[in-house]
Amino acid sequence: MKFKRQRMDDSGVNLTPLIDVVFLLLIFFMVSTTFTKESRLNLELPSAQGDIAPQETKVLEVVIDAQGRYRLNEHALVDHTVQGLMAGMREIAGDDTELPVIITADAKSPHQSVITAMDAAGRLGFAKLSLTTQDPDSSTPAN
Repeated sequence: MKFKRQRMDDSGVNLTPLIDVVFLLLIFFMVSTTFTKESRLNLELPSAQGDIAPQETKVLEVVIDAQGRYRLNEHALVDHTVQGLMAGMREIAGDDTELPVIITADAKSPHQSVITAMDAAGRLGFAKLSLTTQDPDSSTPAN
């Protein structure tokens, strides 16, 4: 007895292996991708109106010019390093670390010079530190 074989129609492409490969690639890329969240710090700086703080009778004023040179109470320093600035501050203030330190820096002075002045005051133990700013509505400086 001869049975007729049923003939399979190969009229279409089997998509099952293709779908499996696509899903595997999708899972691979989802697992291997690092998700970075780009974050930017948006600052809205406060503005303040107020009275100028009363001046102390004796202060230690550090003035920084546009080139980053220091002046302590209107006396120019020869050594513009942290050690030279600390020596000058120690000479003027002595052991009085309660003396207020006012740092006045030119707008074009290097940022490192301001940080150096703050660092020198902090190393010597000065607690009262203020920076001189300018009121944006007028040309008079304010503390």
